[in-house]
Amino acid sequence: MTIEPGPLGAYLTAAEATAADAVALEEAGYGAIWLAASPPADLRVAERLLDATSRILVGTSVLNVWQADVAEVAESYHRVAAEHAGRLLVGIGAGHREADAGYTSPVAKVAGYLDALTAAGVPADRVLLAALGPKMLRLAADRAAGTLTLQVTPEHTRRARQVLGPAKLVVPGHGALLDTDAGRARAAGRAALRPMLGIANYAGNLRRIGYTDADLTDPFSDRLVDALVLHGDAAAVAAGIRAELAAGANQVGVHAMGEDPIGVLRAIAGALEIAPAAKHGSTSAPEAASAG
Repeated sequence: MTIEPGPLGAYLTAAEATAADAVALEEAGYGAIWLAASPPADLRVAERLLDATSRILVGTSVLNVWQADVAEVAESYHRVAAEHAGRLLVGIGAGHREADAGYTSPVAKVAGYLDALTAAGVPADRVLLAALGPKMLRLAADRAAGTLTLQVTPEHTRRARQVLGPAKLVVPGHGALLDTDAGRARAAGRAALRPMLGIANYAGNLRRIGYTDADLTDPFSDRLVDALVLHGDAAAVAAGIRAELAAGANQVGVHAMGEDPIGVLRAIAGALEIAPAAKHGSTSAPEAASAG
């Protein structure tokens, strides 16, 4: 089954996502909601958001393979997919050495998890991998519908597209902040990035795509903060999203920052001028990139 996600996705924390949020995002033209912060294996949050909407996709970004019992995930997938065919995506990831006890051989662990999902009848074209490095990207190309990436830039997206080829999904995620005061926006961006950039997987990936110790040493360079957290007015954020789409992304997942995240997400959708077809999840990345 082909996935047509549309150019815009929205990240919501699983613990805080509401049915009203899902309806608002669907009405704004978003193609997918990505449930952040290691959602539970029962997929009840995804189910609740799907129940409240009619078109938008809902995916996990991501289920932690060290924590989410694979048998429960598979059983939950079948329960939810039976009611919402084609609208549930299962994003899985290997977590991080700094946070997950017993973290070893992440590629082997994810491959084994995929084996178990396949054996339980979860279709590979409904599963995405959180993939940064070359080995995990190749696994995504071979065994999944595509990849979800965080703390990346268009350069990483270009590289991911080269590894995955034209038929797989590449969905990078970006922080986004509507604030035209660059100094204030960068300060907020640095605060949000600080916990992430202390994680070896993220820092190592950024080094692979050209960032240096000078960029990655706290308080982090302006060029790094600007690349990872899109900021300015809605038009400036939309330009950053278009750069990702032009680099090969199918969709960009937006982590809205600020006191009114749904308002931020609505403003970004307006600035991107999503074509009406995208509101039904059928606009391709090249079409969206040329909008506006």
